[in-house]
Amino acid sequence: MSAALDLGLRAQAAAVAAGDVEAAELLDGALARIEERNPALNAVIETFPERSREMLAAAPAGPLHGVPIVIKDEWPLPWRAQRFGAAELMAPTAPGESAPYRALRDAGAVVVGVGNMHELGAGSTGNTSFYGPARNPWDTERCPGGSSSGPAASVAGGLVAGAVGADGLGSVRFPAAYCGLTGLKPTFGRSAMEGHHMAAVTTLIVSGPLCADAADCRLLGSVLFGEELAAGDAAGLRIGIVRDTVAEDVTPEVREACEKAIEALRKETDGEVREIALPDLDAATLAAILIINSESMGGVTPERLNHLHPELSPIARGTLKYRMLLPAAATVQSTRVRTMMRRRLVELFEEVDVIAWPTIPAPAPLLEAPLVELPSGTHTADQANVRGAALANLTGIPSISMPVGLSGERLPIALQLQAAWGRDELLLDAAEALERANERRWVESRPPLAEAETTEV
Repeated sequence: MSAALDLGLRAQAAAVAAGDVEAAELLDGALARIEERNPALNAVIETFPERSREMLAAAPAGPLHGVPIVIKDEWPLPWRAQRFGAAELMAPTAPGESAPYRALRDAGAVVVGVGNMHELGAGSTGNTSFYGPARNPWDTERCPGGSSSGPAASVAGGLVAGAVGADGLGSVRFPAAYCGLTGLKPTFGRSAMEGHHMAAVTTLIVSGPLCADAADCRLLGSVLFGEELAAGDAAGLRIGIVRDTVAEDVTPEVREACEKAIEALRKETDGEVREIALPDLDAATLAAILIINSESMGGVTPERLNHLHPELSPIARGTLKYRMLLPAAATVQSTRVRTMMRRRLVELFEEVDVIAWPTIPAPAPLLEAPLVELPSGTHTADQANVRGAALANLTGIPSISMPVGLSGERLPIALQLQAAWGRDELLLDAAEALERANERRWVESRPPLAEAETTEV
């Protein structure tokens, strides 16, 4: 059964549908692999074998029939409330049928476990959680990315072939980049969100798939979207590049790998690369941060802030209290920046089909000290990462991260593509074109932990 567990999402679904693999054995194998590998990763914080078996017994013959999936600790399940990797939540939670859960259930998938996440979703590294940090399968002393840290580490570590995350300021793309996966941040409003504690107020957060490659993301994304993300053709792709901090204040290895990938994509699609201007990216980043913090204030009161759980981290405690000090004028100004950036993107997407820049400026830093050394100096990973991710959340455009190389320390490097609203399919087409261009070298690279011998089930 270990061979079946090492298949991709599409291949697992096809093997179950063809009768080559028994779904019950695949589930048992996934549970056994979690038990074996998870102690080194801390990617999955809870399994519920009987609930998973009940889910399988009732599973319809959908596109993911019998396929085990990990879901982020940001989504309620009928038997478990979401906990956000935290000791205490700022909004009441309860078990329930969240939209991602229903989408998985109706597709015949089996939720095999809950993925760890950065505490309260408030970080890009995954190094902080009430359950202890998730760890990167490429180097377990390194950050797996956040906030969807456990889902990404679960897929990269070979526990499952697909996982559901959430992206509010890069929280699908960062862990995809750190763990060598493909991660799609959908167009805002297009993927399943009901049941999320901020679904009624957020203008940035989306659910999104984390998988080994673009075609697997297309399948899981179709389930989350409730519609088929049909494969198309990226021929003649017009690729826009920005000569700005987001593309240039990166490590030499990241810059070289991303530039090679962009050129390979251009050749594969018989496209062209155009240098474009996108001013005020720094303002857009700040605006996105201000908006997500102001939107997160629901349920926050002085009384609750004065009685926070003592096991909540000092950073989380400080961040929660900081939100109460945000002036309303700053949020209003942020919405003006959003309008300005959306207008600029409308004009830009008449000239180019996608915008390309590195997903992360440096490979995964150490868990104990998540700092990165860039040409501009030493930065916290959070400070550096958000520069390349916030625009997509602020404006609602789709974005995808895909692996394009390994550093000298054999840590993944990733390229990010962004497209106009509703062009999620084009991003998947472009990602598949890049996979063809590099002969799938990077999407088929596996960390040492995922290649370890596993007991047969």
